[in-house]
Amino acid sequence: MPNDFLGSARHKSLNRRTFAGMIALLALESSSAFHTAMGSFAMFRSSRVVPQSRFISVVSSAFRSPHALRAPHSSASSPSWFGGRRAGWNAFSRLRLSGGSVDSASLETVYVQQWLERKVTQALCEAFGEEVKDVNPMVAIASKPEFGDYQCNVAMSLSKKVGMKPRDVADKLLQRLHPLLQDVFEQPEIAGPGFLNLRLRKDYIGGRISRMTEDGERLGIPKTGNPKRVIVDFSSPNIAKEMHVGHLRSTIIGDTLCRLEEFLGHDVLRLNHVGDWGTQFGMLITYLREKGFTAEKGLGDLQIGDLVNFYKQAKARFDEDEAFQTASRKEVVALQAGDATSLSGWSILCEASRKEFQVVYDMLNVRLEERGESFYNNMLSDVISGLKEIELLKESEGARVVYVDGYKNKDGDPMPFLVQKSDGGYLYSTTDLAAIRHRVQKEKADRILYVTDAGQSTHFDQARCIARQAGWVPSHVSLEHVPFGLVQGEDGKKFKTRSGDTVKLRDLLDEAIVRASKDLRERLEADNKPFTEETERTARIVGLAAVKYADLSMNRESNYRFSYDKMLALSGNTAPYMLYAFARINGIRRKIGSEIKLDSSCKIILDHPAEMFLARHLVYLPELLLDVEKSLYPHRLCEYIFELSQRFNQFYENCPVANAPSEEEKKSRLALCSATANTLQLVLNLLGIDTVERL
Repeated sequence: MPNDFLGSARHKSLNRRTFAGMIALLALESSSAFHTAMGSFAMFRSSRVVPQSRFISVVSSAFRSPHALRAPHSSASSPSWFGGRRAGWNAFSRLRLSGGSVDSASLETVYVQQWLERKVTQALCEAFGEEVKDVNPMVAIASKPEFGDYQCNVAMSLSKKVGMKPRDVADKLLQRLHPLLQDVFEQPEIAGPGFLNLRLRKDYIGGRISRMTEDGERLGIPKTGNPKRVIVDFSSPNIAKEMHVGHLRSTIIGDTLCRLEEFLGHDVLRLNHVGDWGTQFGMLITYLREKGFTAEKGLGDLQIGDLVNFYKQAKARFDEDEAFQTASRKEVVALQAGDATSLSGWSILCEASRKEFQVVYDMLNVRLEERGESFYNNMLSDVISGLKEIELLKESEGARVVYVDGYKNKDGDPMPFLVQKSDGGYLYSTTDLAAIRHRVQKEKADRILYVTDAGQSTHFDQARCIARQAGWVPSHVSLEHVPFGLVQGEDGKKFKTRSGDTVKLRDLLDEAIVRASKDLRERLEADNKPFTEETERTARIVGLAAVKYADLSMNRESNYRFSYDKMLALSGNTAPYMLYAFARINGIRRKIGSEIKLDSSCKIILDHPAEMFLARHLVYLPELLLDVEKSLYPHRLCEYIFELSQRFNQFYENCPVANAPSEEEKKSRLALCSATANTLQLVLNLLGIDTVERL
């Protein structure tokens, strides 16, 4: 296609009326951009070339971002050029989002359900008037394949409002709806008392598959036109304590949610709210002093690499020695007062912990920005004074608390939310309120996610209610707790070592790698193949992927039993199976792709039921991502790719690729293979899992 609008017009992709409609889009948005764009229109009228990139740049400049454009809506008072304006919108959307090719699979319709809901609402208003504009369009993905791809059930709920039988409502709606959908859907069908069944057109699905093949990085999925500031609070280990299996879920669930939000185009801040402040540091610094620590000489010969043992030794001294207890309490006061030696000891403990944490984060390929409890120290008094000013603060046995309506203890009495102890000390609850305030007011968060265990649900619910009552959180800001269940042993009890200790997360990951390496070595030896450095790297990827996928594939709110054997199995919904599926499809691509090069001219043929069965699942991906972003359930991503691998197996068994009946079908089936591989790789990446070319 020619790279200028004049060329497009001559090829009947754009005409002057459409081009004028594009300009008209700007008239209601930005006068400066409108006048600039009119220069381009003048060039068009005089048959001079208007570079496509120049015009797109001009149009986009009228908005905060290129994706912020919204389609115009018709009304009775629309000016006479409305038709051109809408044609301009449609053509511009396709040119802007599809890199210059105008087709029905433009990115305007990638999120099919959202697009369909808008079209149903438009058709309802045209059929029944503006008074129904706020009616829920009731669009859903079809429950069974025989009902099509989507269903619209609005006729049932609307019939009483408009005084018509549901089937008559559906028939009137259909007359207005079909012209709006004909580029994407086949003729809708009315079923039963008034259900609308909608089936995607083959050429639309084919266009989407082509885009998924060409755009291996994003699969043709646009970034949001309305980016939000999203803060995800996850992982959050305690200083001077080693990360254990209990930190696994928060770390990898939080990382997956961050990856998803980032992919969709949101501005994400990954925060590690480490426990780096509190009374335990008085005990630890006192023990450091006993071991010879001073601000001048630092640690000297003292080694605290094994932080767990160091903590246990300090705790033992605290429990058995009253003088040590007294010294520890004084040390807390000195630390909070900013004593230089105390702060130096605290810094050394924090740095030693960070190094240990980073080893685990590097293994899991997780990025975080540390912002521990200490960050909010100078904000805590403001929290108390703020609560006092609006009379939320109450006294309870000398302590200061807030009572939240609806929360009662086991005796039925109001449950206090403690924010300041009787001795004036602050608690982690005070820190959480300060963090909410800072994240909303300073970080300008639109959405804050707290990924912690389900046991903290009540705490976060109360903190959220208090922050809103205090006026610190505007109504548009969302505070959401993302709770998860426990990791259990295979016996269904708490996951521990044989000696009864909590399982260290680093040990757990190392063991997964060792077992994956052993399994891979045995299979290679059985085939008389060598175990190379590349194989070792593959084993590491498989082992870590197995741990992540086993966790993420479970509903996060459920407890699950940790089993190395199950998570490393090559069958079922496991990481090794998914990695093998990806490697297998890549093998097909390597073999056939060396003979055939896919390009935009490749026609996607979906004549065999297995081809269509696979393709329909592939094009559902964007909507799945939006669903997971809303629900915050990563296991749905795992369910999706497991189902995808099953559908690909059916396709591959029934539709030969290398031996396809024609060269055209060979290209088409190779494109389906490529789109499937790209999809698997994208979703696995969102889960924080690396892929391997061969397995």
